[in-house]
Amino acid sequence: MAHEAFDLAIVGGGLAGGLIALAVRQQRPELSLALVEAGESFGGNHRWSWFEGDIGPAGEALLAPFRKTVWTGGNDVRFPAYARRMAAEYRSLDSRDFDAGLRRELPQSAVYAGCRAADIAADGVLLKSGERLVANAVIDCRDAGPSPHLTGGWQVFLGQHLRTAAPHGIARPVIMDATVAQPGAYRFVYLLPLGPDEIFVEDTYYADSPALDADLMRGRIANYAAARGWQAELVHEETGVLPVITGGDFGAYRTALEQPGVALAGARGGFVHPLTSYTMPIAVRNALAIAGLAHLPGAALANAVAARATRHWADTGYYRLLARMLFDAARPSERYRIFERFYRLPEPLIERFYAARSTPADKARILSGKPPVPVGRALRAILGKGAPLAHIGKR
Repeated sequence: MAHEAFDLAIVGGGLAGGLIALAVRQQRPELSLALVEAGESFGGNHRWSWFEGDIGPAGEALLAPFRKTVWTGGNDVRFPAYARRMAAEYRSLDSRDFDAGLRRELPQSAVYAGCRAADIAADGVLLKSGERLVANAVIDCRDAGPSPHLTGGWQVFLGQHLRTAAPHGIARPVIMDATVAQPGAYRFVYLLPLGPDEIFVEDTYYADSPALDADLMRGRIANYAAARGWQAELVHEETGVLPVITGGDFGAYRTALEQPGVALAGARGGFVHPLTSYTMPIAVRNALAIAGLAHLPGAALANAVAARATRHWADTGYYRLLARMLFDAARPSERYRIFERFYRLPEPLIERFYAARSTPADKARILSGKPPVPVGRALRAILGKGAPLAHIGKR
């Protein structure tokens, strides 16, 4: 059985794990590290996007090695009774570019793609191949999975990168086009123009069920494209089923996943935006913070990251409250009204909301005025327990 020794082993090479590895490489290049990913590529099959200003100068420096798509000229939202152009520039990173960037920036000795972990402990990682990676500290960034200790609903999506036969005419990102039918969920279409004749079209649902009907969603994207006169061929496709967290017992959730001396980070550690699943700002902040702690021995690092997770859970309680309003107070076909009202608010407030940095004044402003859901249903949602996030649908 072969053995390799490292200062730090990170298990899970998605956005969180990959950014932690890169941040450690940038801040503490003297530390040896291993990035272990079960899949053949880092980042999986995803696209992550964010607004300018979400991640700050240090975050921009962290993401500098990656090829990104950048849009100027703002972004749009569309609802049945309201449309608006926002001023903020928008950024997007494809997982294939994420994988290429990590492979360029990390030493070859750190790259363990296509290597599934069989066992994780405070002193190292045992791979399915039988190879053991000895480490002074271990961080578990694998997928979170469903949990009976958390409650909420689901964000279900299927996205297609399309190449159109003629220019599609979309000049800037459309963050939400909710003028589409609302079939028992909050549904919107997300558009990213990748070139004059290339566009990313995502069909997204805030749904009570995690079931993903790929054929149905492909058909709806095809109908959406046809209604706009686009004749298109498929370049690439991705799907996702993400939890929208309304509450639960965070201590019990972590206890079910924790191993002594192993740090939990990424979604597995609870570092998510509970309502929007808007990942990049939180992942960047966490990667930079953990890199500053990477010199600590395993148990001390695990305790420090756990303390960050507990603070993050407390700090994001407001977003879980709003998620309860969305899932437990609003009727499914009327959920779009919550976002339609929200997007009438000042743009800086909206940007802080997505970055999970809402101020007390922001929180008061969001809840002021006539509520977009019936008061009685809102009170029942606040007092109710919510549905356990115990199952996940087909992907």
